[in-house]
Amino acid sequence: MKAFLRILILFVIFVSVFSFYVTRDGELYIPEGKGEVKLSSGSFEGFPLPDYAFEMIDKSYKSYFIEVEPGLKVHVLETGKGFPIFLMHGNPTSGFLYRKVVENLPLDRVRVIMPTSLGLGFSSKIPASMHTADNHIRWINKVLEELELSELIYAGQDWGGPIGMGALALSPNLLKGAVLLNTGFNAPTEEMDLSPAHATVKTPIIGEMIIEVFFSIFENLKGVQGDPDSWTEEIVELYGKPVYESKNIKAPLAMMRMVPDGPNHPSAASLRMIEKYVRTLDIPAEIVWGMNDPILGKGLSIMQENFPNAPVTKTSAGHFLQEEVPVEIAEALMRVISKVNK
Repeated sequence: MKAFLRILILFVIFVSVFSFYVTRDGELYIPEGKGEVKLSSGSFEGFPLPDYAFEMIDKSYKSYFIEVEPGLKVHVLETGKGFPIFLMHGNPTSGFLYRKVVENLPLDRVRVIMPTSLGLGFSSKIPASMHTADNHIRWINKVLEELELSELIYAGQDWGGPIGMGALALSPNLLKGAVLLNTGFNAPTEEMDLSPAHATVKTPIIGEMIIEVFFSIFENLKGVQGDPDSWTEEIVELYGKPVYESKNIKAPLAMMRMVPDGPNHPSAASLRMIEKYVRTLDIPAEIVWGMNDPILGKGLSIMQENFPNAPVTKTSAGHFLQEEVPVEIAEALMRVISKVNK
């Protein structure tokens, strides 16, 4: 009996320590750059890309940091010259998500700006408690301010939708046109979960065990694609390696938990602000949608209600449609720009 009690006590201690470890907030990780990148708006800290990332783009890209708060550096990829296009990715990818779209844009006519949300890619990694919709919106708005843009075309997908549109709502005169990709701008009015996965991982400890201990979210995202083969090992490395090497892997789970599951969720107020802003928009817009997206594919009708005059391109892509239908996205962006420049 005494032996059993000792084992039980040790087991309880182990479980307690393990639970404390996996639910820790995570530490701030500040990446180090090198040199300067000079833009018309000023000089910014350069960031030489590691080989596995550099190989995914061409030499025309600028890679730099914008410090939005002390120690909080947003990594930005930029290429081209001309009318600004602001592209926001979602969870758990990075600005690299748009690299194939860029390949199909006339870079002598457009300046493409691709920030990476804090916690992901090569941006600073932050404690889980800092991952709030308000924070991410404010940080990306600071990026736009630092770049001293006066107008732009915007496209966003997944969390890049509300984060990007929320940032623009804080600088409402910037937005001249938009391309909407598998995302949402509307706040929930009743209790609901975006997907079974989001419902499962919002439970403390369970979420950490699934996302941070037993499974690699980056390796398993082929399941949300229309074509699973579009999610290669090189892509897994591109998005996953910077996060794992930082030793702070809190962002993917924290950003899943940021998704509102009802009107009282902490993110719901931000979505209500964004929804109100979207209703004021009278701009050229198009919708490009991945119909085989198991997470947001069914949200097309809601997006059409937000932009009732926007032409819709339905594709067979899944959630990360930038990896599957970049030509369709690039063409939509250029059609919107042509309308803006009339």
